[in-house]
Amino acid sequence: MTTASLLALLLSSAHAAPAADSAVSNEAAATALYRELHASPELSYQEEKTSARLAKELRDAGYEVLEGFGRYDEAARVPHGVVGVLKNGPGKTLLLRTDMDGLPVLEKTGLPFASSVKAKNDKGELVSVTHAGGHDLHMAVWAGTARALAQAKDRWSGTLILIGQPAEEVGAGARSLLEGGLYQRFPRPDFALALHGSPLFEAGHIGWREGFVLANVDRVEVTVRGKGGHGGYPQASKDPVVLAAQMVLAFQTIISRENSPTEPAVLTVGSIHGGTKYNIIPDEVKLEATVRSFTPQARERILAAMRRIARGLAEAAGLPESLYPVVKVDEKYTPAAYNDPALARRVAEAMSKSLGAERVEAAEPVMFGEDFARYALLPERKIPIAIFWLGAADPAKLKAAKARGEELPSLHSPLYAPLAEPAIRTGIQAITAAALDLLAKP
Repeated sequence: MTTASLLALLLSSAHAAPAADSAVSNEAAATALYRELHASPELSYQEEKTSARLAKELRDAGYEVLEGFGRYDEAARVPHGVVGVLKNGPGKTLLLRTDMDGLPVLEKTGLPFASSVKAKNDKGELVSVTHAGGHDLHMAVWAGTARALAQAKDRWSGTLILIGQPAEEVGAGARSLLEGGLYQRFPRPDFALALHGSPLFEAGHIGWREGFVLANVDRVEVTVRGKGGHGGYPQASKDPVVLAAQMVLAFQTIISRENSPTEPAVLTVGSIHGGTKYNIIPDEVKLEATVRSFTPQARERILAAMRRIARGLAEAAGLPESLYPVVKVDEKYTPAAYNDPALARRVAEAMSKSLGAERVEAAEPVMFGEDFARYALLPERKIPIAIFWLGAADPAKLKAAKARGEELPSLHSPLYAPLAEPAIRTGIQAITAAALDLLAKP
């Protein structure tokens, strides 16, 4: 029996065949799980109940499960990683990842199962929480795929590693699992796959590409220093507000004049804070910027240029070296996601055979960040990874938005509401087809 015909049995509508009945039941369970998780999101580092719920899903499907996995971080946060293992004879090892954390966003979707959860963030502030990033959708597909593959053990051979990853929204969860010994304590994967919901593709479709998919993401903080004084007597001061304004504009020339036009990159200054009163020149101004790139070379070139420009403008303003700006790059940057070409093509072909070629679409790279890339970054050996877009948009609404020249509410929007049922069905079918191909019996 071919992979496509097996998937037809496992995942088609129910007509007499026990496998089809099981698939329908699986899809219904995954949809129920989606609604449950959507209504009860947890912030990054706080995924205690979510991780326990996913662990139960894996145990019920027959996986060996370890909860509370990961590295304790510098703030003594307890890790909430979940790792499930299903061994099924000799063969390759495949890792399937889902993320678990919600966002500090007030949901405005109007869904009957909308989140009303509030929680304290790292600053002790009470904030609304929702799954505006689509992680509830990811978890539902992941759990449904875990069950489908457990039910199809006679059709594959090897080892499945399913991980529930915390703290993706802050770019720290993958690092926590890897530094906690993921590849030392569990079988090291030969491949790793993930899905990410997208409002740019209609529900029932998959988006894919080989090569760069998602960007390096750096957070840069620039402390612009000066000499404060009276706003009506500026000659006695060194104004950091003017200097900061010059830097914001000069930084843009890095992209327009120092970066190759054929190599995508973004530098956005998203935050400026300084001063207390209209007639007082402050001592300092703080800038916060995000830098997005694909290659390590572009990343280093842009960051080095920011340091050079900041220093040069300070010198031009007559500041002593002791007051030169401080440019701090957050070391916990998110690396670019690069889909291994051979793996991406193989998986896309398996998905096309199962779903139909018309439902597996080419995608463009985007400047979002996703720490799934870290599962490939090993000094001693690269692990092939691939992440795919899971279409989640209502086809009619997507078509209407395009006709108006608009876009549907994006990820992280308080209005983001995926068309869950067809997206979940497609995600389970697509990843199950990929796994059956990658772990096919010899």
